[in-house]
Amino acid sequence: MADTDPDKPTLFSRLFGRKAETSDDPAAATPEGRPDYAAAAGDLAPALPSDAGASAGATPALPAELAGADLQPAAGIAPEDRGAAPGGTSASPASSAGWWRRLSEGMRRTSSSLSESVTSLFTKRKLDAATLDQLEDALVQADLGVDAAARIVKAVAQGRYDKEVSPAEVKAILAGEVEKVLEPVAKPLTVDRARRPFVILMIGVNGSGKTTTIGKLAAKFRGQGLAVMLAAGDTFRAAAIEQLKVWGERTGAPVLAREQGADAAGLAFDALAEAKARGIDVLLVDTAGRLQNKAGLMAELEKIVRVMKKLDASAPHAVLLVLDATVGQNALSQVELFRQTAGVTGLVMTKLDGTARGGILVALAAKFGVPVHFIGVGEAVEDLEPFAARDFARAIAGLEATA
Repeated sequence: MADTDPDKPTLFSRLFGRKAETSDDPAAATPEGRPDYAAAAGDLAPALPSDAGASAGATPALPAELAGADLQPAAGIAPEDRGAAPGGTSASPASSAGWWRRLSEGMRRTSSSLSESVTSLFTKRKLDAATLDQLEDALVQADLGVDAAARIVKAVAQGRYDKEVSPAEVKAILAGEVEKVLEPVAKPLTVDRARRPFVILMIGVNGSGKTTTIGKLAAKFRGQGLAVMLAAGDTFRAAAIEQLKVWGERTGAPVLAREQGADAAGLAFDALAEAKARGIDVLLVDTAGRLQNKAGLMAELEKIVRVMKKLDASAPHAVLLVLDATVGQNALSQVELFRQTAGVTGLVMTKLDGTARGGILVALAAKFGVPVHFIGVGEAVEDLEPFAARDFARAIAGLEATA
């Protein structure tokens, strides 16, 4: 909410006048330099094909229900193959139109709230200081952030003071300014084919959708013909382990899992060693949901990162923070603290269809500048798509898609 102090200068006047664990070295656990985790129960999930993903040239066929999954092209893929579905056909205009429909519908709570405010403020009314302050309040309440709100309001006011401004004109300005903020962070997740396996560490708080996002990403990578392995590093929750095994079965990706309560860092170490031995292209590592203000759990996350570096000094190659859009402003502190702990390289924003606070992505972009790789507006694989600044900006403003 914006400050309601009556003595606060109006927007118009402002515009114009952690406890660490003691042991983290699995290499010291055995004389051979590998921890003794191989004897633990639940090695590679037995329900999966024994040769699944054994090499880059032996990738199992993608299940029919996952065909057509789209992902930004990985480095090294020939231009003629970019954007191709598993069957070799390019994504159709109908597919793009389908994503726009899901995005605009998913963002409807946010766009409707803003649209109602804009319409009520700018219908048959001349632009004045009070209107500008009310617009700022509406933008801040939608979680766009104070800086972005001030930028948008300044753009609306430019050359229009004391004139009638239509709601459609304000929405167009809103979309344009939001796109300017988001464009620098709208970057694809690119797999470096020279690093095999390319290790992606998935982090975030409980309930953000990490495990489901891993499954969706596995499907999309498999759609590119990449050999994928999953590591069930959320060893605190038996349900998370089982959920990841189900995704492994659906996508044809092997899953490295242990019993509930097993050491997560040791599992990550073993998963990386196994993926190297199998010639896996992409290793997706799940982690336990942890509150960003719990020092002990955050220290464990640091341990996972350190342990993987004992096998590959450059691992993890990507650290994706999964954010639940419904948490609003709390996402700012999550990004701040997870960046300090695990070196976040990119964001995935989920559950945009369940909130009127989708503007938080704009606030995150303005404050941190961390790349945004994917956004999600539903439960299906096709409801997680690469982030496009223009599409998001027009969806949040309630505008139609552009060519």
